[in-house]
Amino acid sequence: MATITMKFGGTSVGSPEAIQNVVSIVADAVGQGDQVVVVVSAMSGVTDVLLNCVKEAAGGNKWAYLSAAQKLRDRHEEAINMFTSPGADRENTLHEIDGILKQHSELCQAVNILGEATSRITDSIVAAGERMSARMVAAALRNQGVNARAYEASRMVLTDDRFTSATVQWEQTEANIRRTLLPVIENGIIPVITGFIGATADGHVTTLGRGGGDYSAAIFAACVDSDEMIVWTDVNGVMTTDPRMDKRARVLPYISYQEVGELAFYGAKVLHPKTVQPILNKRIPLRVRNTFNSAHSGTLIGPDAEPSTTVVKAVTAVRNVALLIVSGRGMMGVPGIAGRTFLATAQVGANILMISQASSEQNFCFVVTDDRADFAKHSIERELAGDIERGDVDSVNVVGEVAILTVVGAGMAGTPGVAGRVFTTLGDAGVNVIAIAQGASEVSISFVINEVDLKQAVIALHNLALEAVIA
Repeated sequence: MATITMKFGGTSVGSPEAIQNVVSIVADAVGQGDQVVVVVSAMSGVTDVLLNCVKEAAGGNKWAYLSAAQKLRDRHEEAINMFTSPGADRENTLHEIDGILKQHSELCQAVNILGEATSRITDSIVAAGERMSARMVAAALRNQGVNARAYEASRMVLTDDRFTSATVQWEQTEANIRRTLLPVIENGIIPVITGFIGATADGHVTTLGRGGGDYSAAIFAACVDSDEMIVWTDVNGVMTTDPRMDKRARVLPYISYQEVGELAFYGAKVLHPKTVQPILNKRIPLRVRNTFNSAHSGTLIGPDAEPSTTVVKAVTAVRNVALLIVSGRGMMGVPGIAGRTFLATAQVGANILMISQASSEQNFCFVVTDDRADFAKHSIERELAGDIERGDVDSVNVVGEVAILTVVGAGMAGTPGVAGRVFTTLGDAGVNVIAIAQGASEVSISFVINEVDLKQAVIALHNLALEAVIA
C-alpha cells in the first residue's frame, strides 16, 4: 500500500466532465489499496475573476463584484448538481459554497468602502477559489463512494506575513500537517486540501504566489512521507519545448529534479519553480500526468540525473524581459558595485532572472521582467550616483524586446564543446547572442537574444533535443 499525493490543477477541476475524470483517477487509486492525499486548485479562470473583483471593488464598482459572485455561485452549483445526488450532502456542500461567497462579498464591500485593497485582504478574497473547489471535489468523491473530506490548508501551512507570496515556516507546518492528516489517512479518509494558501500565526490567510498549488502539494507530500507525488494537468508531461513554438515537441519520459527546476524557472509552465524543493531531501518521485489522458504514463521526475546521448534534453524561453547593462571603465577593482546594484534592484521588487559579467569587470548585465526594468534603472542610478559622478560608472542602460533562451540537459555537465555546438547552431540559424550565462551545476546554459529571433532559435536548438527523444 502506497501513499500518493495527487495535485489537480485548474483545468483538471474546470468543468463537471473534468471533475468526473478526477473522481475516476482517485477512485481507481483507492481501489488498488493506495492511501491518497488530494490537493486542488480553483476551477480554471476563477482566480482571475476573484482578482478582478478586488480591482472592481477598489474602483467602486459594487455591481461588478456582486455579479461575479453570483456567476461563481452558479458555476459551482451547476457542477455540484451534475455529479452529486439530491440529498443532505449536496445541500450541505452548496451551503458551504454560499458561506464562502458571502464572506467574499463582505471582503469586497470592505475594499469598496476603503477604496483600496491591502495585500492581506486580497489574499483572503483570492483564496475563495481553492476553498470552493476542495468542497466541490470532496462532494464528487463521496457521491462515488469514496470517503473524502475537504480540509483548509490555512489551518496547517504556517507562513510569514508576506501576503501574496508568503514563505512557509517549515518546522511548525510539518508538525501541523502530521498532527492533522496522518490520523485522517490512517482512518481511510481521503483529504481534499486547498492548494495555494496558508496562514500567518495569527490566522490571517496568505497565498504562496501564482502557481503555488504545485508547491503546496509538494509540501503535503513531504510532510506525510508520500511514496509518490503526481501533478495532474492538461498535458501529457514535461515536453522538450513549448509545442506552441515547435509542434514537434515531445514528452520526456524522465528528467531530474535539477533539470525540471531549471526548466520551470526559465519559462516552462508545467510546474511551479518551487515545486521540487520540499521533496528533494526525501527523494520522493514526482510524476506529471494528463487528467484527460490518464492512460499516458507522463514524465517521471526523480533525484538522479540521466545524461542524454545528445547535447540538450529540452529548450525553454522567457518572454517579456529586459536587459540592464551597468558599464564603466572605472569599475575594475572597485568592490561592491555589483552588490549595491542588485540590492537597488531588489528594493523596487524586481527579480533577477539571469546575470552575465565580462571578465574585464568593465560591465555586467542582468535580466529582469520588462515591467520592472525602468524602476530598476532609476533605483540603480540613485544608488550609484556618486560612482557615476566620479566616472567609475559610465551608464546604466535598458535593452528591451529581448528574451531568455535556455537549454537544459544533465549530459551537458562535463561534456566538452557543448557551448560551442549550441553557439554554432544559433549562428547557423542567424541568431545573435547578446549575453550568455551558465550555472555552476552545468545542466543549463541561458542566452539573451532579440525577441524577434526567439521562435527560429527555439526550433534550431530543439533539433538537438529531438535527437535523443524516442517517440
